[in-house]
Amino acid sequence: MSNAHATSLVLDTQPLAIAELVAVAREGRSVELGATARAAVVRARGVIEQKVASGGAIYGLNTGFGSLSHVRIEKAQIKTLQANIVRSHAAGVGELLPQETARAMLLCLAASLARGASGVRIETLERILLLLNLGLDPCIPSRGSVGASGDLAPLAHAALCLLGEGEVFCEGKRVPTATAYAKHGLQPIALEEKEGLALLNGTHLMAGMGALLIADLHRLLDAAIVAGALAFDAAKASDSFLHPALHALRRQPGQIAVAQRLRELTQGSAILASHKTPLDARVQDPYCLRCMPQVLGAVRDAIDYATHAIERELGAVTDNPLVIGDELYSGGNFHGMPLAIPLDVLAIAVSHIAGISERRTFWVLSASDRYVAHTPYLAPEPGLQSGLMIAQYTAAACVNEIITLCNPSSVANVVTSAGIEDYNSFGPAAAHKLKQCIARATSVVAIEVLTMCEGIDAHRPLRSSDALESVHASVRKLVPRLTGDRSPSPDIAAIESMIMRGACMPT
Repeated sequence: MSNAHATSLVLDTQPLAIAELVAVAREGRSVELGATARAAVVRARGVIEQKVASGGAIYGLNTGFGSLSHVRIEKAQIKTLQANIVRSHAAGVGELLPQETARAMLLCLAASLARGASGVRIETLERILLLLNLGLDPCIPSRGSVGASGDLAPLAHAALCLLGEGEVFCEGKRVPTATAYAKHGLQPIALEEKEGLALLNGTHLMAGMGALLIADLHRLLDAAIVAGALAFDAAKASDSFLHPALHALRRQPGQIAVAQRLRELTQGSAILASHKTPLDARVQDPYCLRCMPQVLGAVRDAIDYATHAIERELGAVTDNPLVIGDELYSGGNFHGMPLAIPLDVLAIAVSHIAGISERRTFWVLSASDRYVAHTPYLAPEPGLQSGLMIAQYTAAACVNEIITLCNPSSVANVVTSAGIEDYNSFGPAAAHKLKQCIARATSVVAIEVLTMCEGIDAHRPLRSSDALESVHASVRKLVPRLTGDRSPSPDIAAIESMIMRGACMPT
């Protein structure tokens, strides 16, 4: 993974920004520990060492974990205890997390530890940063966290790598961590009091995944608004419902912003102007066009809500117990519900990006000759050719899958740890489902862009706005106009790639 940034990200007790996390996880930006964080970590470690010397029973230092917290551990076995929690908790299953997700999780872990409330040693924290900077990304099974006592299983697989165990990706290959360490001249580290628990007891998978998905969602929503603007012209729709005073009366900020963006995108379209005549019998367009600001505006507001929740988490300390002043306090900062609910909400929001997009595709392909002056399914020779008929079927299939996936994860509970951990968030399940929803919705929006560019071509020589013509030109560089039946799948994939790169925008 190449380092695309000239300067390192400095962890200095401040909250991470989503853009910073994306740069480290996806672009290989390096990370270093700042002076303020270094001092905070050293101070907190001193408190831990004082507590160990006092000889009292302290959870996570000299007791068992979870329902075994009543078991006192002898001093000679304390370091073994810390290694054992890592090994025993590395119980994940399923496909591996993508490397970018593993990196995002590691960065969230490091940033939390660097805030000086967890009590780890500098050496342990610096090993995490070294793994990130060398591109030794842990191989982490994706399933296993219930999102309450932290993301225990995924973080345990990451922590195994500090011990020289488990597997990492090294130069694109999956290898034993010991092999990668030998290649780089590294030795495993031995965890000391509190460190094993501090490495495992946090919401870092949820937070890291959430931040990456927020970045993806902003691109998807931007593309969905552009697709909707293209649909105005492809459908020869009215733009009267975009009047700013109408939306000001509703007082919803997302709605107002989406309506303004649609006005900007369609400004100057000759296609819109061409049918503003007394002879145009259409009084109102279908909801998929007319209510776009209300629907996508609500999505925008939901994304803003979730973004704020995740941004707060990127400045949090989420393990247990925590060093506050000169004392250790046990609590529940590892509980994932503050993220699980927003992640569930986002899946619902994505269902509406996809749902209303598919309806616009259906309208243009199905209402053709009656309203929008197209041939059925935009086929050059309908009957002999099917045009984009089945592309709409694919969009419908994706929408149906999202309907299933957006069922909330956080509303049902399964008890763990012999009943001590009796109310879990299942935030990681919400994040995994959201990732799938975004992928399916990206396909739906790509199908809409494909359809609407074809629809605009059918109105030539009339031209759309300058903004939308630039989007159309970008699409046409990759996807030629439909002159006869061909497989739409490569065309859809090309536009999906544009959306994921943020390239499906006016230039």
